[in-house]
Formats: sequence, structure tokens, C-alpha cells
Amino acid sequence: MKIAFRTDASLEIGTGHVMRCLTLAEALRDKGAQSLFICREHEGNLLATVRQRGFEGVGLPACNGKDPAKTEETENLPAHAAWLGCDWQTDARQSAEILSCSGSDWLIVDHYALDVRWEKALRSCCRHLMVIDDLADRSHDCDVLLDQNLGRNKQHYHDLVPDHCALLVGPQYALLRPEFARLRHYSLKRRENVKLRHLLISMGGVDKGNATGEVLKALKECALPDDCRISVIMGASAPWLAQVRQQADQMPWPTEVAVNVSDMAQRMANADLAVGAAGGTSWERCCLGLPTLLVVVAENQWAGARALDEARAGLFVGDLTDIAHELPKCVEALWSSEGFRELGNRSSQITDGHGAQKVVAKLEDFNGR
Repeated sequence: MKIAFRTDASLEIGTGHVMRCLTLAEALRDKGAQSLFICREHEGNLLATVRQRGFEGVGLPACNGKDPAKTEETENLPAHAAWLGCDWQTDARQSAEILSCSGSDWLIVDHYALDVRWEKALRSCCRHLMVIDDLADRSHDCDVLLDQNLGRNKQHYHDLVPDHCALLVGPQYALLRPEFARLRHYSLKRRENVKLRHLLISMGGVDKGNATGEVLKALKECALPDDCRISVIMGASAPWLAQVRQQADQMPWPTEVAVNVSDMAQRMANADLAVGAAGGTSWERCCLGLPTLLVVVAENQWAGARALDEARAGLFVGDLTDIAHELPKCVEALWSSEGFRELGNRSSQITDGHGAQKVVAKLEDFNGR
């Protein structure tokens, strides 16, 4: 199969969309597929990472980001339309020019700024079209739709996709790299008699609002064990990286700041507790049964955070403004009760880490029709 991805990363968008598409592309490559990534050259884009992973990456020129003049053509745009950096017609035309000679079996779209209009415009450039979504807030013209979020069900997309569309809904389809499934047994086994010795902080690849810095400040008010150590994971494009490194040097416990790590699964498996953003990495932590204090760092994370909290598969702290007051209380309440072990057990029931393989199987089946 020949696959084309249309997805973006930026300081505004974050890195999660491109990273999960890379995970799917790698799973498809294991089946012999070839993948092409089309990404706009926003500040904070991941085209270099795409190419380092061995995929062709084609950049669309960065635009001025100004909203298009409101006309009949631009009314009722998606809520995140500004993330595209230009109007959807321009993006569709530029993408079509790239795809015209690729002969793609699948075009996979992971972008909150794109909807049914863009998809219809690109239909002639591919045999099949797949959408990866988290919001269920706009219509799509696609053959397969993936929403990997807890609390979502097929009914949410009932009026948003064609009748023939195959819906892959829920964290059993979460796009996780294979090392998470490989380390699942090890991670769950070591939690049977775990103590708080290693705390992991991961607030997303960009962390535009500096939630990491707020977490470090709040942890100073927590009664962590004297022999605890802290690991902070950040992306190279994170705007607060230098300040966080300074804060780490002043923490009462040994605190490392690691950037662009390639062994995230191992780091999570070796951690005893996480403070994490309630985005796509939630499913990685769940696969490994890592108890997590959840922080919302983007508007689209509220539903997932509440669903995990209601399932007692994560403990909801709040958003950026709640960290200082709520995080110390959550740490104390969690560690002084059996809730810590229950949190890990319940989170491990959310996903087994084989979602990418399940999605690939669906694409192969659909492609053979």
C-alpha cells in the first residue's frame, strides 16, 4: 500500500498529531507499506523527525496565519480552522499538487482544522480516505474514522460520517508504539509492591503554557520521600525549556530534564507515579499501568481527563490554574491510601497497547475490497 498523511505540528498545535501518525506509519511499514507525510512548515513542525524516522516528508510553505475574510465559502469553519495557517482551499490545492503523482491507496488526515470540504476536494487523489479525530465536532467524508478516546462511542459520529464509514472508536485502538506492549508485563509486575521512588513529569512535547514549571513549583510543597527522584520529559521546541532546567537544579530531590527521548516506554515502565498532560500519552501510561495525576493543558483534553477520572484510571488535578493548589493535595491523598495501587490497576484495563496493529488490519481489509 501507498499511504499519504496530512497532519501538522506547531507551537500552537503541539506534537501529538504527527507523533501518532508516525506510529501508524511505522506499523504500516512493518506490513510493507510506503508512507508520505505532508506537513506545513509552521514554527515547531516535525518534518525533520519524520525524515529521521525514514519517511518522505514534504513541506507546505508557512503562511501568515491570518484568518480568511468571511464569505459564504468560509462560514461555519471548524473551531480550530486557524491552526491550518491558511484557508482550506489553498491547503487542498497545495496538497492535491503533491498527491497527484503519488497514487495513494490511503490518504490519512489528522488535523482539527480540516473537515468534509477539504476531504471531498482530495477524494480524487486517493482510493480511500481515513480521518483521525478526537473532537466529534464536524462532518467528514471518509471510509474509516478513528477516535481513540475513552468515553467516546460510535453514536457520537452517527450524523458526521457516511453510512459506509467504518468507525474505530475507543482506546483499544490507541496508536501506541510496539515497545509499550512489549514492556506491559514488566511494568505491571513491578507495580505489585511499588513504592514512590521515581516520579515522572510529562506535559506534552511543546507545553506552551509551562505546566511543567508549575508542577515543579507545586511539588516543592509535597512531602515526597527523601530518596525520591524526578524525571522531566520535554520536547526540544518547548519554549520554557531553559527555565525548567533552572528550576530542576533547585529542586530538593534529584531532578533530570530529558529532551526528545527515544525510550519513553522504558521511562514510564520504570516510574512509580506520573504527573502528565491528559492527551495522547494518557494511553501510553494506561498500557503500562502507570498511576497518573492528570492535568489539562489544551481544551480538547477535558473530556478525556474526566472520562479517565470517572473510570478511576487517572486522578484529575485540573488545568494550569489548579496545579499549585490541587497537586499537593492529590499527591498526599493518593500515596496515603490504597487508591494508588487501584489507580494503576484500573488504568491498565483501558488499553493493551496493540491498537496500531488493529487499525492496520482494518486498513488492509478495506483496501482489499
